[in-house]
Order: sequence, then structure tokens, then C-alpha cells
Amino acid sequence: MTKALITGINGFTGRYLAIELQKSGYEVFGISHSNTAEIAGVKSIYTGDLNDTGQIVRIIQTVQPDVVVHLAAITFVAHGDIDAIYRTNVLGTRCLLEALVTAGDSIKAVLLASSANVYGNAQGGLLAETTPFAPANDYAVSKVAMEYVAQLYKSRLPITIVRPFNYTGAGQAEHFLIPKIVEHYAKHKAVIELGNLEVARDFSDVRTVASIYKRLLETPKSISDIFNVCSGKSYTLLEVINLMNKISGYNIEVRVNPDFVRANEVKILQGDRKQLENIMGSIEDIPLETTLRWMFDEAVARANKGC
Repeated sequence: MTKALITGINGFTGRYLAIELQKSGYEVFGISHSNTAEIAGVKSIYTGDLNDTGQIVRIIQTVQPDVVVHLAAITFVAHGDIDAIYRTNVLGTRCLLEALVTAGDSIKAVLLASSANVYGNAQGGLLAETTPFAPANDYAVSKVAMEYVAQLYKSRLPITIVRPFNYTGAGQAEHFLIPKIVEHYAKHKAVIELGNLEVARDFSDVRTVASIYKRLLETPKSISDIFNVCSGKSYTLLEVINLMNKISGYNIEVRVNPDFVRANEVKILQGDRKQLENIMGSIEDIPLETTLRWMFDEAVARANKGC
């Protein structure tokens, strides 16, 4: 049985990836910084600080993983502690890679989650892996730095880097845009405040993303390469609102809050996934309406339980 170790396993993506790997017969282990809540089917979850190389070495020596997926990161762009963003996303990644070099003799694949935020907001249209870096915030800068750190270890570890665009699903924190919209509908609120309704972004379902990550782990040709993870389609916020009107059965009043409108905001940010498809073959996307309906049903169920 192939052993998989997921950092940040208790996070939004980690939980879905754990399920995806279990379905394919993997024995799944995890590392979590503090929250060690059990996940059904996961063999063990270790509490670990990625900035403590010795501690991570001991975990790796205990688990002896065949594949490692590094998801642990501060992912919220507006996170208030800038030092923590760099400490976790850059130094934490370096410590993990150093630990893998020290103790990871059996490792066949290491998947590192970067972000499409590395492309910034200055260039619109279809963004490929060759699009120059143009990070526009500390989170994006930390991911650019993480990718450069990874380059130092590519001769010693079988590293694949992914740059996911926006993705969502049930269980994502409400401070992210799509969950915020869905929660407003689930609670039948009369009004929602948003920014520019005409901007278009690439949205995927978290279950699709988990499936892609799993397939990349099983694709030796992906090693030492970088891949956009995206749907290759874009939706405006107005289109999302119209879908939610249909799903919920009522129309919410949308007010544009000037504080949410960014100056010179790029109208369309959409991923080009040709490189991913070339190495993996066809990808079965979950339609955005299906994702939103799933999220809405889950949110309504929570609201009915008084959560």
C-alpha cells in the first residue's frame, strides 16, 4: 500500500485530498500545526511545526512516505500577520524539503502547492505557466519565493509544483468570496455587498483539484515541472449571482461597495491548462452550478441545525 503524507491535512484542501487518496487505496498520514481533529480513514495525524526540521525529520522517519503533498500554508491574502506568511510559506517549505532530503529515502513524488497569485493582477486574459511573475501582495510574493526555494532541491527530490487558480467547495472558510456569497443565500439575506461585478475569474471545484493532485502524484513525467490547476473557463461575479438566484429560488439585492473595488483591476484572469492536459489527458470538470448547489445545500443544512 502506497503511503501518502499530507501537510496541512486538516485544512480545506487537505481533507478532500485525503478522501481522494483513500479512495485510490493509499494509506494516508498527515501533519497539522495545531488542529489534530480526526479525519475518517486517515492512519495518523501528527502535530508538527514545519519550522522545526528535527521534528519533521522524526515524523518522516516514522511514516516513511512514498509520496508527499505540501499544502500547509497561510492562504488568505489579507492575513494580518505578514511575518507569519513568510515564516510559514517560505521557511516552512524549506524546512520540509530539508527534512525530506535528510530522511525521505523512499519518496517517489513531492507535490508543492504554489498559487496562481504569482501572476498578479497586472496581466489579463489566458495565463500560462510561462506568464512572468507579477506578485501583487505578500502572499503572492511568498509563493514566488517558495518556488525559488524548491528549485534548490529539484536535483535531490522528485518535485512537482502546482499553481491552482480559484477553487471552492463545501467547508471553505466564509472569508473567501464564493462561500461568502453562498452563505448570504443560505441565510436568505436580502442584501449582499460586493466589488466589481464584471470581473471574471477561473473557478474550479475542490474535488476536481484533489483528483488532479492525485493524478499528478501518479504521473512520473510531471516531476520537475510546473502546472496550472484550473478549469480554463472564467465566470463574472454577476454570472455567479445569477446562478445562485436560480439555485436558491430568490433574487438577492447586490450593492457594489466602493471599498471592495480595486483600482485598475484586471477584467479577466483565466488559467491555461494545456500543459496539464498534455501530461495527464482529459480532465472531467464539475460544472460551477453543481459546485454552488452542493455548497448551498450544505450551508442550508448547517443553518437549519443552528450552526
